[in-house]
Amino acid sequence: MHEALQAAFAKLYGDLHENLRLQVRGLDEATLNWRPLPKANSVAVLVTHTLGSELEMMRSVRSKPSQRDRDSEFRAEAGAERLLEMIDAADREMGELIATVTEADLTELRPRGDRPPRPGVEWMIANYGHAREHLAQIELTRQLYDSRT
Repeated sequence: MHEALQAAFAKLYGDLHENLRLQVRGLDEATLNWRPLPKANSVAVLVTHTLGSELEMMRSVRSKPSQRDRDSEFRAEAGAERLLEMIDAADREMGELIATVTEADLTELRPRGDRPPRPGVEWMIANYGHAREHLAQIELTRQLYDSRT
């Protein structure tokens, strides 16, 4: 069963990364770093945070060390080229991590930062949902940017 889950997660995260690329590709730096409100997040922040979250989660599931500076993700500013490089790097690492997931990784309790331990498959499902929420935020932020008066 875990091979089927590996294949499903590889496809889901691969598709997610392609959607992130579509949202970023061709946008100028001003658009990518624009915030619709002072406390809202830009496309660059949302991409940076989404990738940081998924990599931290997957490293935790695989019991690999992770040094994430979550706070800095919310100060990120970047152009399309840099964001696309980040997406490509995350895509490669996620692919490698998912390809090596074991049955134990999916079923045994795994800590993640200061959060209570959960089975790895729960972390993976929850994080994928989190990433899709941010993809929707990115799409809305672009719509708001395009609708400015």
